Amino acid sequence: MHAISLQGVTKTFGDLTAVDDLSLTVPEGAIHGFIGPNGSGKTTTMRMIVGIFHPDSGSVKVFGEEMRGIRTGLIGYLPEERGLYRKMNVRTLLEFHGELRGGHNVPQQVAHWLDRLSLSAFADAKIETLSKGMTQKVQFIAAVVPKPRLVILDEPFSGLDPVSAESIREGILEMRRKGTTVVLSTHDMATAESLCDSILMIFKGRKVLDGTLEQIQDQYGNDTIRLSTQGGTEFLTRLPGVENLRDLGQFQEVRLARGADPQEMLRALIALVPVKSFSIAKPSLHDIFVRIAGNE
Repeated sequence: MHAISLQGVTKTFGDLTAVDDLSLTVPEGAIHGFIGPNGSGKTTTMRMIVGIFHPDSGSVKVFGEEMRGIRTGLIGYLPEERGLYRKMNVRTLLEFHGELRGGHNVPQQVAHWLDRLSLSAFADAKIETLSKGMTQKVQFIAAVVPKPRLVILDEPFSGLDPVSAESIREGILEMRRKGTTVVLSTHDMATAESLCDSILMIFKGRKVLDGTLEQIQDQYGNDTIRLSTQGGTEFLTRLPGVENLRDLGQFQEVRLARGADPQEMLRALIALVPVKSFSIAKPSLHDIFVRIAGNE
């Protein structure tokens, strides 16, 4: 069964078409990434999946049933706009969320997630005393504590330090191991590459990529060279067949024009400077994202 199925979904706000004829399926038990520039329609799509918005046309099904408003125990949702009752203490707030949405063994689940995300010492602290990162982890727990079958996470890593981000990442993987379906949006292409089973890219309200990372990369071929030299970067754009250069500091990524010969480029490179490394690779998700949306 598909956890999510959208067929021909369109959503407009006045003259703005936020989502345009979008179809997608997300298999049960997968982590599905949503990527795209700001304003591309990701958040609107997520809000239609959880039932906050209703499409103007098309159908939205969750576990085979049409969505008719949010079903409390089925979906956990972490919105992009964070908001918690700031005067409540952490444990009371989380137990309130869990019980309100029909969770089972809520106190045990709250204790598990507080320990999982290193927040046990702050269980009796008021929300208003917590740092931004801690508050974000509390809101993540509020979304998942009722053990929903589907979790929708809108930018769950935004603003987190690496340790906090890793704890959220491990929590997401734990949920998938237990069969939960996770949909997350992110602007971090490395996170999407490493964490997601499949990836959807929305651009100007329309689907432009949909598949596994390997399937997406195969659409763009092996046209990327990763290299490192002792001669700087200025001359690289003058080499034969070079269409684009991305300087990553310790190494560079070069995109070749269609039909260009990597070996010809390597020969020209060796004639100019000592080469420390040179490899032919598939384009990164970051590079593919920029190719599609860079002009915007």
